[in-house]
Amino acid sequence: MDKHKPHIVFTVVNDLNYDQRMQRIATTLQEAGYEVTLIGRRLSDSLPLYQQVYQQKRLSLFFEKGKLFYVEYNLRLLWHLLWNRYDIFSAVDLDTAMPHYWVSSIKKRPFVYDAHEYFPEVPEVVNRPHIRRVWEWVEGLIVPRADAVYTVSRSIAAIFYTKYQKKVSLIRNISVLREGVKQHSANKPYVIYQGAVNVGRGLETLIEAMQYVECDLYICGKGDVWEACQELSASWGLTHKVRFWGQVNPEDLRPLTAGALLGFNCYAPHQGTSYYLSLANRFFDYLHA
Repeated sequence: MDKHKPHIVFTVVNDLNYDQRMQRIATTLQEAGYEVTLIGRRLSDSLPLYQQVYQQKRLSLFFEKGKLFYVEYNLRLLWHLLWNRYDIFSAVDLDTAMPHYWVSSIKKRPFVYDAHEYFPEVPEVVNRPHIRRVWEWVEGLIVPRADAVYTVSRSIAAIFYTKYQKKVSLIRNISVLREGVKQHSANKPYVIYQGAVNVGRGLETLIEAMQYVECDLYICGKGDVWEACQELSASWGLTHKVRFWGQVNPEDLRPLTAGALLGFNCYAPHQGTSYYLSLANRFFDYLHA
């Protein structure tokens, strides 16, 4: 490692192989002259890491979901950050922020908060008052004290400024345009959804609607309603039309997107302000395709 390059560490709670946004951010900064390390977690079904121009690390955890997962992840992350040298600490969303804040304060290094969404208003949090208060407390602690904050939309930036009088930079979640992507060849036309298969993304309605549409549906991704969506597809007798691809690496996903008739991106606004103000990576993937 070039000792003259400032070393930035980013952390996420997902599998690094499928995080297009962080791959783009880390690659851009590495090519701009920084040394970058991206930290995620190893899941039970994780494949070996794909080679990147930046460094990657996975944390192995005993728990994969729930409160114990967040506690374990943050403790392991805290230990790693304490005993490794980084020059800039960049937390992605509130669920990785506290270890960065503590260690950057101890080591007197810059702390950056990367708000991919408005975390207290995500569907998994917004309707759980006690959990929401915890994340609002974390946000109120770290946002005013961060050396820099950036987010994906002016609307979310305005919320931070109103709440904390904090100037927030705007970096829109726009994917890289790639020329000459070969289209996936399929026997039937298909509609595609790509991204996290989570609550509030309209997938249940889309699956039900497929009984009236003369094409297939490809669902590329996993999430907290993945199994429920599979059960719903079976209950409507649509297993011959709805194909669940699971996690698909970005290089394999592009031909699937390019070959689709339509890309589906429909958030439920009643599921929280974060969804209402979102700027999904897939919107730009569809636009480019």
